[in-house]
Amino acid sequence: MKMGETRTLAEYVVSSDWDDVPADVRHEAARSLVNYLGCALGGSADPAVETAIRALGPYSGPPTSAVLGRIDRLDPLHASLMNGISSHVYDFDDTTPQNYIHPSSPVASALFAYASANAVTGRDFVQAFIVGFEAESRVGNAVYPAHYDAGWHITGTAGTFGAAAAIGRLRGLSVQQMVWALGLAATQAAGLREMFGSMGKAFHPGRAAQNGYSAALLAEAGFTAGERGIEGPRGFAAVQSAAFDLSKVTEGLGTDFNLRRNTYKPFPCGIVNHPTIEACIRLHHDHQTDAAGIRAVRLHVAPLVLDLCNQKNITTGLQGKFSVYHGAAVGLVRGRAGIQEYTDDAVNDAAIRRVRESATATGDPSLTEDQARVEVELADGRTLRQAVEQSLGNIHRPLTDAQLDAKFRAQAVLALPEPRVDAALSLCWRIAALADVAELIDASVPAGRTVPSGVLQS
Repeated sequence: MKMGETRTLAEYVVSSDWDDVPADVRHEAARSLVNYLGCALGGSADPAVETAIRALGPYSGPPTSAVLGRIDRLDPLHASLMNGISSHVYDFDDTTPQNYIHPSSPVASALFAYASANAVTGRDFVQAFIVGFEAESRVGNAVYPAHYDAGWHITGTAGTFGAAAAIGRLRGLSVQQMVWALGLAATQAAGLREMFGSMGKAFHPGRAAQNGYSAALLAEAGFTAGERGIEGPRGFAAVQSAAFDLSKVTEGLGTDFNLRRNTYKPFPCGIVNHPTIEACIRLHHDHQTDAAGIRAVRLHVAPLVLDLCNQKNITTGLQGKFSVYHGAAVGLVRGRAGIQEYTDDAVNDAAIRRVRESATATGDPSLTEDQARVEVELADGRTLRQAVEQSLGNIHRPLTDAQLDAKFRAQAVLALPEPRVDAALSLCWRIAALADVAELIDASVPAGRTVPSGVLQS
């Protein structure tokens, strides 16, 4: 009798061996973690994180886990949540274009919270990250695109499986316990695309990390779950997707690593906006475009862009991340699209707003999600044109290790003094060789006394 997908995946997570992981996959895991940690540090002081800690910190258990980039300490479950929010709030974290999951945030957020409270070697940490990434991505592959099209935020849903697998691996779960953990992940898988443009979007990978972590602990304690949480007739795939292909969960498992298809963003916004932004930045640098000289902007983009990023009448930086019009405007007006271009101030800047309002977008089925065509009509009668065939940061033009270093530093300085930034970066690249990941975590929180946020205040 054919083994079900849930149990097959559970057996892989439990039995996967470090020596079976190719060197290039190990290096890609390090790249993913460098990118993740930079994003978590950069977003650690965002109002979304501040609000979440203020609201939930008093209900935390014993404060045994650090929150990355902060002096706060919480219990591991709440620290997982906060790490997930901070790493995703700028929408600067990694993305796998095959399913549009932000894969590292749910998995790494749980792992860093766990390793803060428990001694974990670097090799065990990276191995757990790899199997968690694989579980998450493969479950996502099986239900994409119908699951995403229905309105589920796949990072929140599939991410729960990844966190459960990763924590379960570190906890040494048996195959049966891992089956239960994946079943408990399946029944907690949630996240709605309606939250895009609000703090609710960053809540999804945080809750996925927290719920996956909980699933592993419950399963270890003997809390049972359905045996076919992924493939059952009322399981995750059938309930949350009108069409699915369960063969994608197990095909090539252990040899075809999804980590090889991970990508890292040069701009902190929806990845499908990146070709348009890059084209507009090129126009700015080639022609010194400014708001006063622009009469109209015409964008030709893949149809998915209009499904995901069609917001024009926006007032907040979070909304700007899902506006292809805003991305075009900041590229044309400022010639860049960094964190400061996605603040409330930037969205409401008069020059940027005027160019944004002059822009129109057309979905072109002949364009891939890695391509864009931009036409800019100037007040002097000229029309400028720019096309991008393969956008920077996507699978065909990946960021180099040096570019990831620069991205890390630009974000980490928002949370740490420069010497600690360099220390954390160096340790993260060497994470697999660390005797205890606590060394990296200690370098990733501000110096000084930590604050136990899990204490109720009068």
